[in-house]
Amino acid sequence: QVQLVQSGGGLVQAGGSLRLSCAASGRTFSSYWMGWFRQAPGKEREFVARITWGSGSTVYADSAKGRFTISRDNAKNTVYLQMDRLNPEDTAVYYCACRSSAMSNWDSWGQGTQVTVSS
Repeated sequence: QVQLVQSGGGLVQAGGSLRLSCAASGRTFSSYWMGWFRQAPGKEREFVARITWGSGSTVYADSAKGRFTISRDNAKNTVYLQMDRLNPEDTAVYYCACRSSAMSNWDSWGQGTQVTVSS
C-alpha cells in the first residue's frame, strides 16, 4: 500500500499559479502511475493529469493541457502539479492518487487540498 501526503494549494487570483506536491511512501515501482484529480462543489471527481514513475510519460485532461504540468522527482518520491494561468473554473479540491498499473484501480489517495481561484 502506498501512502500519499499532499501539500500546496490555497487561494490565488485568476491568472496566477500554484504548485501542488504529493509525497509517496511505502512500496513504489517504476510501473506505478501517479495522477491528479479534482472535485468542484456539486460536481463529480474528474481526472486532471497522470504520470508514470518510470518513463515519466504524461497524459492531461483537455482542461489542463497547456496550463498544467505534472512532473515527478524519483529521488524524493514526490509528484508535482504546476498550475499556471489559473481561472475560477479550476477551483476545486485536488487529490493525488496512485495505481500499480494501467489495468488496476486508483487505490491510494491523498488527503486532498483546496485550490481557490478568485476572479
